[in-house]
Amino acid sequence: MFPYRDDNPTLATPAVTYLLIALNVAAWVLVQGMGAEPYLSKSVCELGLIPGELLGRLPEGYSVPMSDTMACVMDDRQDWFAPLTSMFLHGGWLHLIGNMWFLWLFGNNVEDSQGHGRYLVFYVLCGLAAAAAQTLVNPNSAIPMVGASGAISGVMGAYIVLYPRVRIHMLVILGFFITRIAVPAYVMLGYWFLLQILGGLPTIADESGGVAFWAHAGGFIAGIILIQIFKDPELVAKHRALARTMEHGLVYRERY
Repeated sequence: MFPYRDDNPTLATPAVTYLLIALNVAAWVLVQGMGAEPYLSKSVCELGLIPGELLGRLPEGYSVPMSDTMACVMDDRQDWFAPLTSMFLHGGWLHLIGNMWFLWLFGNNVEDSQGHGRYLVFYVLCGLAAAAAQTLVNPNSAIPMVGASGAISGVMGAYIVLYPRVRIHMLVILGFFITRIAVPAYVMLGYWFLLQILGGLPTIADESGGVAFWAHAGGFIAGIILIQIFKDPELVAKHRALARTMEHGLVYRERY
């Protein structure tokens, strides 16, 4: 299932969501060379989060192959800012595009509920919480972790709290059969969260690469908790009033 839109209006231009998307794309182009080697492996090694190195649990000189010509060689201790920089790096085009699509789909309305400044702090804290969750589960891992999905999971956690009954429109692809359905946000996001938990269970204490399921789960839970602190009740009330107005067909746009 792939969500492609929601029935959720916005009060203001989501400037921070635009900024975050731009920063992720800029990092992919300028730092990661759009996936070309050696830029991709070098950026992941130097700026990605490596739990075992961050916690000083890996011996100096320990190496992890990244490509045919490059390996990550561990220092005594990873730079403190790695959990932050890892949030703006990606492992491939599909990784980047998928994350940015989810950020756009859910981020604009969550930003609407907080205001620009609060939303930026909220996003970063969710990303750090996601990194902490993955590190807690696999503290000895030498596998670099990159991606905005932990922070975006926090945005999705906030969305399910703020707008649980908003309809999410999705494409359902079953082989050659493709159809469209619309379900409440709590169904789509609840199902997504369940998949992260089920996917994460076999990876506990697993040092192999793959999807950072526990980062997703940790970010999602952080978003559910932090939105209680960061939401602006006045903005939430205005947003819900606008949504009710549009639902009853009292607002429309003319096209010329």
